Amino acid sequence: MTERKVKQFELLIFDWDGTLADSTRAIVDAVYHACDMVGIERPGEQAACDIIGLELRVALKALFDTVDDDTLASLVMHYQRHFAAIQNDIVLFDGVYDALKTLSERGFMLTVASGKGRNGLQHAVERSGLSDLILTKRSADDCFSKPHPQMLHEIMDELGVDKSRSVMIGDTIFDMQMAQNAGIASLAVSYGAQVAEKLYPYAPLACFDSFAKLYTWLSTNA
Repeated sequence: MTERKVKQFELLIFDWDGTLADSTRAIVDAVYHACDMVGIERPGEQAACDIIGLELRVALKALFDTVDDDTLASLVMHYQRHFAAIQNDIVLFDGVYDALKTLSERGFMLTVASGKGRNGLQHAVERSGLSDLILTKRSADDCFSKPHPQMLHEIMDELGVDKSRSVMIGDTIFDMQMAQNAGIASLAVSYGAQVAEKLYPYAPLACFDSFAKLYTWLSTNA
C-alpha cells in the first residue's frame, strides 16, 4: 500500500490581482487614466506596478507623494470609475479555476487576502466562479493595508489554522512582507506585478514564473 504524503500546509492564502487574476495591465491603465484626468505626469510602468497590492489611497499616495489631499481624492475617484468600467474584461490566469478546484477537493483551505476594496473583491471572486472554493477573504476595507499582518491573522483565526500550517502566495513585496510580519511561510510569483529579483530578498520558499509551475509545486510539496 502506498503511504499518503502528509500535507505541509492546510491553509493556502492567495493574493488576488497578479496572482490569481491577470489584472496588472488593467490596474496600470487605471492609474494612467487617473493621471490623465487630473493632469499630472504618468509614472513609469514599473513604478505603477510597484504599488499594486496596497490599499488604493495608500498606493496612490505612495506613487504621488507630493500631491495635496484634493488631488489625491480626485485620483482615487477617476481610478475607481475607470477600473469599474473595465473590470469585467479581467480573467483568471490559465488553469486557475481547475487547479483551485483540485486543491479544494484534496482538502486544502483556500482563501484570499487582497488590497482590493471589499465590493471589488466580492465582484471579482463571484464573476470568476471561485465563490464556492474560497472559504473566506479579507480586503483593504476589512483590515489594515498590506504589509500589516491583520488580514492573515484574521483568516487564520477564523479557520482555526496555526501559522505553521499556513502559507501566503503573492506577486508583490507587500505580500511577502505581510507573511513575514505574520510569521508564516510565503510563495512568490513573478508573472504578476513585480519581478523575481524584488521578491527573493523576502525569503519565499520558492518563486514561480507561471501559475502552472506554482500549481505543480503546491501539488507536490504543499
